[in-house]
Amino acid sequence: MNALRAVPDAIVSTALWGAGLAWMGAMLPPLTLAQRQIPADRLERWTRVYTRGQVALTLCRWQATVDPAVDPDRAYLFVQNHVNVFDHCTAYAATPHFKQGIELASHHRIPVYGPFMASRGTIPVDRSDPSHLLGLRRAMRASLDAGHSLIAFPEGTRTRTGRVGPFHPGLFHVARSLKVDVVPIAVTGMHAVQPTGSWRMRPFQTVHVHVLAPRPTAGLRREDVPAFADEVRAAIAALVDPTAPHAPEAP
Repeated sequence: MNALRAVPDAIVSTALWGAGLAWMGAMLPPLTLAQRQIPADRLERWTRVYTRGQVALTLCRWQATVDPAVDPDRAYLFVQNHVNVFDHCTAYAATPHFKQGIELASHHRIPVYGPFMASRGTIPVDRSDPSHLLGLRRAMRASLDAGHSLIAFPEGTRTRTGRVGPFHPGLFHVARSLKVDVVPIAVTGMHAVQPTGSWRMRPFQTVHVHVLAPRPTAGLRREDVPAFADEVRAAIAALVDPTAPHAPEAP
C-alpha cells in the first residue's frame, strides 16, 4: 500500500516543484533586470505578486495574524523561524512593510534567485569574515534610514525537525546598537508542506504566519542581549514547536 501511495505522491510533488520553478523562472529575471534600473521599493507590487504566487503554488491554505501593536508605517527588524526554501516568500505578504532580506552571502550564488536578491539590495552575511557584524550594521542602518524594514532568520540554518533551533546572538547585538524594535514571526504548517531534507511536497496544509508584538531594544545593555534573543526565540517556539512532528503533548 505504501509503495502504491508513493507513486501519486511523487507525481504531485514533481508537478508542484515544476510549477513553482516555472513561476520563479518567469518572474525573477524580469524583476532582476528592473531592480537594476529602478529602486526595489518602487517595484514592491510585483515582489508581492511573485511571493504570493510562489506560496500559492504549493497549494497550501495561507493565513496571517498580525498583532495590532505592529505599526504599518514603522520600520522593524522581523525575525522568522527558518523552515524551508519558501521562507523568503511565506511571510512577506503578512504585513505591508517593504522588507529587505538579510541572508548568507553564499545565497547570492544561487542561480536565478541569487541575482534577484542581490539586485534588490539583500544584505549578505559572511560569518567567515571576523568584521562581518560591522558591515552588517552599516547595511542595516542604511536600510532603516531609507524607511525599509529588515527580515532575517537568526537560526542561520533550516530546521530538520520542525522545531525552532538556537538563535545566533550577533544579529540582536546589531539591533540593540541601532535601537530598532524586533518583531518575531512564527510560521507554522510550512514544515508539513515541504520539510527540508525531503523533495516531497504535501499540498493542502494550512500555513499560518503569526506576526507577534514588537520587542523594543532601546535601553538594552550589551549583557542583556543573549537573554533578549532567548526571549524572542521562546515566543516563536511557543507557537512552532507544538506543531512539529512527534511534539510532546501539553500536560
